[in-house]
Amino acid sequence: MNTAVAQTMIEALEKPAIFIDTNYKILAVNSLYKDCYDGEVVLGKSRCFEISHGHKSSCDKHGEACPIQECKSTGRSSSVVHIHNTKKGKTYCDIIMKPVIDADGITTGFLEILERVDFASADPNTSKIIGSSLPFKKMLSNINSAAKADIAVLLQGETGTGKELVAKALHDSSKRAKKPYVVIECTGLNENLFESELFGHEKGAFTGATSSKTGLIEVARGGTVFFDEIADVPLSMQVKLLRLLETQCYRTVGGLKLVKADFRLICATHKDLLDLVEKGLFRIDLYYRIAGFPIKLPSLCERKEDIPDLAKHFLKRSEMNHKRFSVEALNVLKNQNFAGNIRELKNIVEQSALLAPEDKIETNDLPERIGLHKERVTPVKGIVTLDAMEKHYLSQLCEEQRIPIEDLASALDVSTRTLYRKFQKFGLKYE
Repeated sequence: MNTAVAQTMIEALEKPAIFIDTNYKILAVNSLYKDCYDGEVVLGKSRCFEISHGHKSSCDKHGEACPIQECKSTGRSSSVVHIHNTKKGKTYCDIIMKPVIDADGITTGFLEILERVDFASADPNTSKIIGSSLPFKKMLSNINSAAKADIAVLLQGETGTGKELVAKALHDSSKRAKKPYVVIECTGLNENLFESELFGHEKGAFTGATSSKTGLIEVARGGTVFFDEIADVPLSMQVKLLRLLETQCYRTVGGLKLVKADFRLICATHKDLLDLVEKGLFRIDLYYRIAGFPIKLPSLCERKEDIPDLAKHFLKRSEMNHKRFSVEALNVLKNQNFAGNIRELKNIVEQSALLAPEDKIETNDLPERIGLHKERVTPVKGIVTLDAMEKHYLSQLCEEQRIPIEDLASALDVSTRTLYRKFQKFGLKYE
């Protein structure tokens, strides 16, 4: 492809785009791309990574996946999420790189098309989803892919990993963004009032129905419905939910008219739904209806390098936003195992800010339970019984954890009843 043809082609695109040769040099650029960056693009001289990252070498030399290298190795288009230095600061971009092949089958260059990911940031001073680790970027790529379609999304991740934020990001990035976003808390959903809450009811439909009521499915018309903790929906209600998803129709309680539903479905759970299917607690047909596009949310242990930025973010948005963490304090936080994930980290940050007598938060200003994590990795001298080790570990959990016992049992891979028996055996109380 000659430069003139490439320039004409990319000017017709509605997204920032460049045409790059096999040595990373930019040969054509559209005006939307120029508007994104401060640096001047000199055709035939400027290289893509110099403009977007300020690097002197390709992205793979700086810990990021290089889409051009991926194209070269596979001969196919590639897609990656990168952090670019734009006029609006460090901005996430979803990059699509397409090899351009001539009549002889030789790759002559690459077409790069950019799409900004507005719901996330690597800057802790924003109100967006924060992070820059590889697991975080992989999650962003999946979110951005799912947001473009109307497919049902299942968010899977431990308690406190930010499933609510991701669900809202999916809605805000979709074509339904200007329509309602309705959250349904499945854990507290009353079985007797399930149909009334979701579908609404007519006046006189049952005792106490003194007036008609619009259901949440109708409230969400044209928008998104987020079923939080979908695993907690009892089997009897799962049948009714499945019927709604299969037919896209429903009747209000006491009504005769069949109403057409119009919503995008997002569900979330911290439990293993396929495990519940095997145990007969969750319908397999409902699982396949809600898991059109599963997205795994990484735990904080999987993205430890994001902890300092997250801590700064929570501190900035707290009442003590004039304070700051010392480098040493951030390093201590970075090496902790937060069972409660982001939610627990936020709690620790707010406590630390209150405990610190000065504007700089030092390591000794961190809550006492932070130090207990160090004991967990200290080798035990001599040989002790397994019972003694188990009692020691469970007593630590009783002191450190504040998550529901059901969640703790799930994390330990035992039933809640088994965990209660173990606490009773060692005379421990989990409050």
